[in-house]
Amino acid sequence: MFTIADAVTRSAAETGQEAPRLAAYGVRGLVIPPDFEESFYRHGNLPEQLRRLFSPVNPARIDEDALEPLAERAQALIRTTYLLDDAVQAFYRALAPAGLDSGELHARRPGRLSTETATVTPPGTAALHAVKRLWAQDWAFDAVLARLDDSGSVALEARPTLLIPGPPGWPDAERAAGLGVEVALVSPHGLVGLF
Repeated sequence: MFTIADAVTRSAAETGQEAPRLAAYGVRGLVIPPDFEESFYRHGNLPEQLRRLFSPVNPARIDEDALEPLAERAQALIRTTYLLDDAVQAFYRALAPAGLDSGELHARRPGRLSTETATVTPPGTAALHAVKRLWAQDWAFDAVLARLDDSGSVALEARPTLLIPGPPGWPDAERAAGLGVEVALVSPHGLVGLF
């Protein structure tokens, strides 16, 4: 994990396209690289559990009524699976350098509007729960159905996660036009998104 400011020295695979843009405008926050999420899935044996959970689903003939409760169970599985202690401690230690060890924050994927919020007190458990709730959104019914329609599989690739101080932003078309981007998100704390 690394601060948004450090994203300019990292690969796009680790940061996504948005984090270096945010760094250029001095936006504070933390980037959780995909390998942290991959480790969570691997150490929690989630790929196997999810494979078994969705094994009754036939991508060629999707029964949406049967898929909906499976998606709910998958989301619960993500939210309730524990991270290893070393990963949790690394996460907690990464919060302070990014200015996220206390107060309100929001978690979101680069280039996405959907967020999860938390009010953090040390050591940062609320922030960790917000991240897991965000990851669980990947298993919402609509997200799973879209993957089945697009690729014939429920599988997904780990992606970066952003943690940004303050509440989530809202799209500001005028700011986006001025910055030459499609979407600029602005909160009471200022700029919080560029994609």
